[in-house]
Amino acid sequence: MTPVTQPKYESASQRGLGVLADLGVLGMELLAHLAGAFAVSALLMHVATSLSVAWRCRPPERRPVREPLQRPAVTIIRPVCGLDAYEEATLRSTFELDYPQLEILLCCASAQDPVVPLAQRLIAEHPHVEARLLIGDDRVSENPKLNNVIKGWRTAIHAWIVITDSNVLLPHDYIDRLFEAWTPGTGLVSAPPIGARPANLWAELECAFLNGYQARWQFAADSIGYGFAQGKTLFWRRIDLERAGGIHALGAELAEDAASTKLVREQGLRVRLVGGAFPQPLGLRALPSVWSRQLRWARLRRATFPLVYSLEIFSGLFAPLAACVLAAWWLDLPEMVTGLLFVAIWLGSEYALSATAGWPLSWRSPLLWLLRDLLLPVLWLQSWLGNGLSWRGNDMSVAGPGSTTLSDWLRRA
Repeated sequence: MTPVTQPKYESASQRGLGVLADLGVLGMELLAHLAGAFAVSALLMHVATSLSVAWRCRPPERRPVREPLQRPAVTIIRPVCGLDAYEEATLRSTFELDYPQLEILLCCASAQDPVVPLAQRLIAEHPHVEARLLIGDDRVSENPKLNNVIKGWRTAIHAWIVITDSNVLLPHDYIDRLFEAWTPGTGLVSAPPIGARPANLWAELECAFLNGYQARWQFAADSIGYGFAQGKTLFWRRIDLERAGGIHALGAELAEDAASTKLVREQGLRVRLVGGAFPQPLGLRALPSVWSRQLRWARLRRATFPLVYSLEIFSGLFAPLAACVLAAWWLDLPEMVTGLLFVAIWLGSEYALSATAGWPLSWRSPLLWLLRDLLLPVLWLQSWLGNGLSWRGNDMSVAGPGSTTLSDWLRRA
């Protein structure tokens, strides 16, 4: 009896569909494995950076104190503008530093600024401290802070100069800790601000951005020898900056800390961070002002280090969490349980960091860390959609000649 066979065209069709199905399965399998690898790598990196930064930022009483080998004379320049919530406390800390040879220069752009009477009073209250208030605005760049501090740099009489923002609270051993971080091969010592004394919900959200996100990544980069300067503290050996073109060279970028980082690296030197950093008391904050600051810093990072900034889209929780859930689904694991365990480890690592370092914590902190990470992709996208930013009433732009934004490109498309 002759066997019955399927028509030739049906067999070919089925084989084609089978090949397509196999390719789809292989593609999904590859995607799931890549997603799982990304999720695991991101989680391990988050845990590792949290633990390493917790060790670096543990309280002073838990860190070995290294006696400074030298205590050369230092000039400290503090640009002042307006009155923040803790302005008197932060400025007063300058006059209470435990350092033998110190020149203090407070720089203000306008004699009508409301901070001027406070600065004059603090100088009068500390006649034993060599301190002066310098008033004037040298328009040498688009950066109003740089324009303000240039007169201080010109006036400074010492070979070591630290420029520190007026809203940073300086510990008594501030200068000694800067010298402690100055090891061979250093061209600049800096420190990210640590949000402290939050007085409302939005100030706690700003702590979430400043501490567990920005400071953690800055310390992590410094630990592998790739430190970035942060404008809150810039500690220079005068000859190093003069060799690179002087204080005016910091006007090459809209952000003086980005310009500082590039100048130091061009000299074959490194930017190093102080262990523990220094607190910035926040007080009350409004959500629009928190978002405006984060957008300003994001656009500055995008403009000055675009390649590094482009990777920030992967730095929060939700991209690796989505990858984790996808991998769990493909591997037939319980997606909800796997995702919750992933989140617990992620948040637990940040809790351990904040608790060990003594950074602000409350029952709302984990929720605000989730909100921050949810906002990070929005912030990242918005930073690409424009060039404008504002700093203390000064409108600026990160756009270079002929530059375009993603919004411009989309409109033309």
